Amino acid sequence: MSLYGDWQAKGQEERTQEAYNRYWSEYFKAETENYRRILQNHETVFEGTVGELAETFGMEPYVFVGFLDGINSSLADGEIDLESLTGESRVALKVDFDKLYTNMHRAKADWLYNLPEWNGVRTEEERKALTKEFHRSQIFVAAPTVGRNDPCPCGSGKKYKKCCGR
Repeated sequence: MSLYGDWQAKGQEERTQEAYNRYWSEYFKAETENYRRILQNHETVFEGTVGELAETFGMEPYVFVGFLDGINSSLADGEIDLESLTGESRVALKVDFDKLYTNMHRAKADWLYNLPEWNGVRTEEERKALTKEFHRSQIFVAAPTVGRNDPCPCGSGKKYKKCCGR
């Protein structure tokens, strides 16, 4: 099984609710520390093998691949094929911080997008603009509907109810 498969299996493993909560709480704590480190060193591209980076970030390789699953869509050079990763696979974490900030909003991960380390990466005004842009992108705007007494959109000049609305 691949490291990514191991990560998925571990996450879906049957356990008591208490053990489940403990497992994810520990993961989210480690994930938060990884993001702190990346934000503090935002000019650094972390690169190496999956095994080396897992050790750098203090995680088991399969757990690090789980972390990669979360940050994958925020990488500047495109997404990594997680299924093919082994401990010897080389990866580079060149992060697009605007995408990362937006994706943290999308995931509703306020504990991540409110980290104080963001202050060194983007100004408060830039973060507010990204947040505003994200919220705007989430607004659904319905297409205008044609009323029965409106001119028909086909261009016939008739009322909709006497033309295409029949």
